[in-house]
Amino acid sequence: MPALEVNAVTAGPEAPSDCPLCPRLVAYREANKISVPGGFNGAVASFGDPAARLAVVGLAPGRMGANRTGRPFTGDGAGVILYETLIRTGFARGRYEARADDTVELVDCMITNAVRCAPPGNKPETIEEATCRPFLTSRLEHLPNLKVIVTLGDVSRRNVLRALGLKASAGIAGHGTEFPAGPYVVLNSYHCSRLNTNTGRLTPEMFEAVFRRARAIIDAPR
Repeated sequence: MPALEVNAVTAGPEAPSDCPLCPRLVAYREANKISVPGGFNGAVASFGDPAARLAVVGLAPGRMGANRTGRPFTGDGAGVILYETLIRTGFARGRYEARADDTVELVDCMITNAVRCAPPGNKPETIEEATCRPFLTSRLEHLPNLKVIVTLGDVSRRNVLRALGLKASAGIAGHGTEFPAGPYVVLNSYHCSRLNTNTGRLTPEMFEAVFRRARAIIDAPR
């Protein structure tokens, strides 16, 4: 069964937690209710400051991370480096404890995902990315002060460009790349997954440099 269509004009910035649009993801969500009892198991809403000048865009919730806790990048290895980096660069305060009710508060920053439901194998299908994209478009449009978008991985980068009405090839791939996209500056990073950090493909220093660059752009006088 194909994914259903969502109206890009009327889509709000967040999908309902029981979003029915992608049959494969709905089935996976239902299976996770059995294998991960007590977890959130729904479309994960964005988290952060509605007045944010920085948006951080991942690809999709992890099965044992955001899908379990209900908050983006919370509960798995990727969240540790992301939230600790945001705290060090002034985009968050509090203490990250890998649960949605810890004391972390984002400052001038919003975290979201291109696809709001956890996909099998952490790999959403192209049709699922397209079906969920109106929510990403709306999320970005609902950040009136937005200046910089950090994309975590090239799939996220391509989804952001498409969400902004641009060609996926409009931005340069690779870690540390920077380019304009409509009224925004996009900074691309390797994804902060354990696979990348444990192998040294992405070091804490490399990751932090991206957010320090975001800080410099945001705080630069006009």
